[in-house]
Amino acid sequence: MTSWPGSARVISTPSINQKRRKVPGRTESRRLPKGLYQASDIQQLRQAIEECKQVILELPEQSDKQKDAVVRLIHLRLKLQELKDPREDEPNMQIISEHRFYKEKSKSAKQVCDKCSTIIWGLIQTWYTCTGCYYRCHSKCLNLITKSCVRSKVSHQSEYELTICPEAGLDSQDYRCAECRAPISLRGVPSEARQCDYTGQYYCSNCHWNDLAVVPARVIHNWDFEPRKVSRYNMRYLALMLGRPVLKLREINPLLFNYVEELVEIRKLRQDILLMKPYFITCKEAMEARLLLQLQDRQHFVENDDMYSLQDLLDVSSGRLGASLTDIHTMFAKHIKLDCERCQAKGFVCELCKEGDILFPFDSHTSVCQDCAAVFHRDCYYDNSTSCPRCMRMSLRKQAQEPEDATWQQ
Repeated sequence: MTSWPGSARVISTPSINQKRRKVPGRTESRRLPKGLYQASDIQQLRQAIEECKQVILELPEQSDKQKDAVVRLIHLRLKLQELKDPREDEPNMQIISEHRFYKEKSKSAKQVCDKCSTIIWGLIQTWYTCTGCYYRCHSKCLNLITKSCVRSKVSHQSEYELTICPEAGLDSQDYRCAECRAPISLRGVPSEARQCDYTGQYYCSNCHWNDLAVVPARVIHNWDFEPRKVSRYNMRYLALMLGRPVLKLREINPLLFNYVEELVEIRKLRQDILLMKPYFITCKEAMEARLLLQLQDRQHFVENDDMYSLQDLLDVSSGRLGASLTDIHTMFAKHIKLDCERCQAKGFVCELCKEGDILFPFDSHTSVCQDCAAVFHRDCYYDNSTSCPRCMRMSLRKQAQEPEDATWQQ
């Protein structure tokens, strides 16, 4: 019967094929399961682990005994980790550096601690997740966190760095990590310097895991959507900023509309939807059908036509946004022009030619007076050298009203 190393006493069991012998007159003691060790403290466990390693090296390769030894080694290491990080009654929620940490209940999920970069063994370790930025860490690492929650930065500073990889050099950082201030160098001594393509700064391997993200500056200036390596903190910041409409393209890079035809189409569809919005606000059927909720994931599309989120631009590049927005535009137009009598009654007749069907401001062949919002056929509007008929009527009415008001005041 083989005895495995242990600090206080290692309980070994006979092999499956070996028969247990009973000694007459002696009561058989209760046996513990295979692989269970009676090691009382960390020092004993460490000694048992070293002895078990030596046994593994001495046993034949790929033998059953060596495999059993490896299993025992794993059990010993887990037991050691459990003693180092005991499960105590810790609070379910903790607030640290604006993080709102909640204790996780999952025991099977395999995660990596964002603070110490080691594996979180959910079966034997307590760990927390920030509900704001999804920062994960061991309970023992909570008090070591110095970086504030990314969501607080998003709430107070919702803007992107729009210079492409604005590098200043390691000397500007005093050859230290931009986040934790650990010493770094390009030679990897004492720690490798890794550049974040978003900020241009350098980070250590604990703060920069070579995560990939689309960089907004490269999209705006180059229409380049290739993911680049960014630090963990900036990866979370970009993820939380992804759906925020903070990019005013016509101010940042107006030439982009000359280069990307899809953006011109999207802008026209958004302008049409803004013209349709007043019809829906005053239409009972449209409000009951909640038509405007078709754009609830892009609420800014019913508020303006010039603000974009990074997710919008990603969807423009893939073609998803153009297809979905065209379908919504068609649905909205069908309600106004065909399905709803109230909305149809708010249409216009071209006062210049007085011919044709009812016109709406979002029709492709119409022009809208900028002063009174009257709608005309485009050809009629540009061929007409006089002023807008509706504006002229309103002006004459105003002039006629002024003498009456003056007489009434006297």
